[in-house]
Amino acid sequence: MAAAVASIGDMGRVIGIVGARGGAGASLLAASLAVEYALVGDRSGPGRAAVVDLSRGAGLDVLLGIEELPGARWPDLHQARGSVDGAELRAVLPTWREVGILSTDRERPRPTPVDVIGDVLDALTAVHDVVVLDLDRADLLGAEPHPAVGRCATVLLVAPLDLRAVAGGVALRGVLDVQVGDVRLVLRGPSPGGLGASEVAHVLGLPLAGSLPYRRRLDAAVEAGLGPPHRGAYARAVRRLARELG
Repeated sequence: MAAAVASIGDMGRVIGIVGARGGAGASLLAASLAVEYALVGDRSGPGRAAVVDLSRGAGLDVLLGIEELPGARWPDLHQARGSVDGAELRAVLPTWREVGILSTDRERPRPTPVDVIGDVLDALTAVHDVVVLDLDRADLLGAEPHPAVGRCATVLLVAPLDLRAVAGGVALRGVLDVQVGDVRLVLRGPSPGGLGASEVAHVLGLPLAGSLPYRRRLDAAVEAGLGPPHRGAYARAVRRLARELG
């Protein structure tokens, strides 16, 4: 994997994650995938990978159980325009399992100016090997292209095996195909109506990068503020996905 990732001094690789519908598990995958990149290769540690929360939910820090940790969130960076020092920014971000986390803030739910997002992403990619973006579906489907999407080398579309996800995936596919050269599908069980992985991949017309198992213990861990487990079937699936992406 290390050979495919930019080294420090170059602009880091940007991977976008977006759910085909709400509750698809995109945010969880974004954080878990970043951990895989942070802990492998010749140089591991907090300088290797970061996650940027661009969703409009309660905040990635809440999902990971680190909302009480000190550190900068998006509202603290609303004046960060122009040349942003990536090393200084990395130093003030909260970390989770060796990954820098730039989250929204549940107590300050103000939208971040679009020009700030672009400058901050440039700063982070300058000092990290990999930056994983937790993208928001509404931003992708907006009238104007979102600046974050064009920075992505790869976007993973996370789709549960149900009709709502298929419909949402069809809408997103057309937008992503225009803006990103490499769009792949990640499927997540269970399949309440019996939809198969090959059927969904065929309808969406995207290459299948991997699949994620459904585990009730995973949902319970997240609800308890423990974040995704670093062992078990889900962790192994994320590890396989990281190898597939290179």
